[in-house]
Amino acid sequence: MFTFTRAELTSPVQLCDGRWVVSSYADVRAVLADPVTYLPDNALTAVTPVAPAALRALVRARFSLPPTLANNGSDSHAGLRRLVASFFTPARVAAAEPRIRALAMERLGGSDLVRSLAWDLPAIVLMDLLGLEDVDIPTLKRWSTASLEFFWGDITRERQMELVDDVGAFHQWLIKRYEARDGALFCALADAGVSAADSAGLCYFLLIAGQETTTQLLSTALRRALQDRELWERLPLPGVAESFVEDVLRTETPVVTWRRLTAREVVLSGVRVPAGAELVLLLSGKENDPKHLAFGYGRHFCLGAGLARLEAAVVLRTVAEHEPSLRLAGDEPEWLQLLSFRAPRSVTVAR
Repeated sequence: MFTFTRAELTSPVQLCDGRWVVSSYADVRAVLADPVTYLPDNALTAVTPVAPAALRALVRARFSLPPTLANNGSDSHAGLRRLVASFFTPARVAAAEPRIRALAMERLGGSDLVRSLAWDLPAIVLMDLLGLEDVDIPTLKRWSTASLEFFWGDITRERQMELVDDVGAFHQWLIKRYEARDGALFCALADAGVSAADSAGLCYFLLIAGQETTTQLLSTALRRALQDRELWERLPLPGVAESFVEDVLRTETPVVTWRRLTAREVVLSGVRVPAGAELVLLLSGKENDPKHLAFGYGRHFCLGAGLARLEAAVVLRTVAEHEPSLRLAGDEPEWLQLLSFRAPRSVTVAR
């Protein structure tokens, strides 16, 4: 498995399975702050090389991930980022709070808080913000979870073939929505002169990252909060949920790693790393780190950070307020374990 934890590392920069794992806060921050020396080109590259049969299926689906946002180190990045950021302004995010609370209220009472609550709420909120109507949320979730595993999983060729149709179907759907100018986001991209291919590539990552990572954050935060009865009782109090979310992001962020390529030979923490090396940056921090890097840093800082924070705090506060007796039940859950993403797949509860 291409997964790394601090406990397994003996050096702040360590070669593991052909990748250089960088774990110190200072080094990770410095790498993310310098997109010239440390290129973002591999941010969306499949962790497991795509087998020829799966690659042919992607070609038939006209699938491509041109440099747009997370994987873009070119001059076009700034303009595309400004366009997308216009959908995530502080005012627009703040205005979503009543909707988030209402969705959480509708989803109270389930025995698995991932399936009943965290699974689709972030996707619904994201579609609202992006002005995308008539989206079949279960289908979107199937496409996005398949894509996460396809691109960030340590998977077999057989598993790639099981996932590739959903990956291709998702991309084709995005192309069709763009060509029909169906939704505010696609209209904005077309009006700005962004091509169909670039729009589909941008939206492919945006519609995955904009809700899957929040599902993971909600799942992780709910499980951790329920492990502390005193905390659970205090979550409805002003500011407690927000502070707790920051603590989760610092030490147990669901986006556990991100990747970069070295444009030249570099030295990190006294370790010489060659040009063209793939870096795996650990984003989860330690209690004594000055700040967390869960949303990245620098020009590629997550555009949805404010929305994710709001959703997590509102959901935690709402559930704790209305279900104060909730407690964890059942066995240890199965965990999503991909190179860059980690979260419990279920949070089973009893009342």
